[in-house]
Amino acid sequence: MTKRIPASLLAFCLFTVTSAVNLQAPLYEVYTAESDVGATAVTIAFAAYVGGLMPTLLLLGGLSDRIGRRSPIALALLLGAGATALLVQDPSWKSLVVARLLLGVGTGLATTAGTAYMTEILGEDRTRNAALVVTSATSLGFGGGALATGISLGLQGPTLLPASYVALFVAAPLLALIALGLPRVDHPKRVSPLRLPVFPQGTWVFGASMALAWSTTGMTIAVVPLELAANGLGGWIGLVVFLAIFVGFLCQPIARRMTNDQSLTLGFVLIPLGFLVLVVGVWLHLLALVLIGTCITSAASYGFSYLASLAGVSLRAPNDRARATAGLFVYAYFGFSLPVIASGALADMLGLLTAMIVFAVAQITVTALIVILWKRRPTFHSTNFSA
Repeated sequence: MTKRIPASLLAFCLFTVTSAVNLQAPLYEVYTAESDVGATAVTIAFAAYVGGLMPTLLLLGGLSDRIGRRSPIALALLLGAGATALLVQDPSWKSLVVARLLLGVGTGLATTAGTAYMTEILGEDRTRNAALVVTSATSLGFGGGALATGISLGLQGPTLLPASYVALFVAAPLLALIALGLPRVDHPKRVSPLRLPVFPQGTWVFGASMALAWSTTGMTIAVVPLELAANGLGGWIGLVVFLAIFVGFLCQPIARRMTNDQSLTLGFVLIPLGFLVLVVGVWLHLLALVLIGTCITSAASYGFSYLASLAGVSLRAPNDRARATAGLFVYAYFGFSLPVIASGALADMLGLLTAMIVFAVAQITVTALIVILWKRRPTFHSTNFSA
């Protein structure tokens, strides 16, 4: 079996795992309607996702070093299908919270094992290419799931069993078997199954960049759809979530031709710029500006910042790549969750637009601070946790 075949199959497994994460996004309003807690309901669902993902990253980020790369990926596929089946069986806010928690566990298992596995399949001399394949597959997955459900609902009409769900139920078990049959090119180690992430020296800026970028994506996926629905534009939610990630995928080949520092710098410029355009679009009720702003932030979040960060961390931890990837995603998902949860609570008190403006001001301030620290101290000493 050539390298291209197992690498492609692994990429498709990672795509499927991540597509399950946002598959239910266009139906958030339906699931949360009975909760009667407004915008907070959606952000609590986001918190549940991170509640499943963070312990997995913190405690099991190096699990694949012990048991191999294939089993965690197969388990992640089954968790995605199981979480989605729960929503079909009991379409409620409580089920959404549980489903998001399971999806978080699956994402944590798949992204850490998958990043290390892809490098092992393609070879150490192709680390940056491996990072590009992983970021491409996961970016398409995170965005494609929401779009698939949006299209399904558009074709089928209102339903709690869209065709996108059925496709996942068919694909996930088959891919789990395929994942278990992929070649064993890794070398499991006799280490504790509970292994903390590592934060290699000099990688703090990659983590900070991911936290900043994914906090913006979190706002786009969780809070912006609420504003669209309130203005009678709910049918555009799937496309907005898709664009929030897919445009970044399109920018990854450009990012690949840049140095990591150049890619990070461009990301730091585009993140606040895109969100400002998006806020203006929401303020003026101009869908075109909302879509343009979403595309700009996507270019940074899943294009320039994502690829540079994953490649940078992988290059600095050749002997502990799974745990270093876990450390990077700890940064990313803190950014993805905490600002969104705070903004959801603020939205219930002051309104969605006000919450978005407050986030934009905080975002610009934090971006400026990170860039100043990075330029002054490019080799900042970061903590390295050992199991």
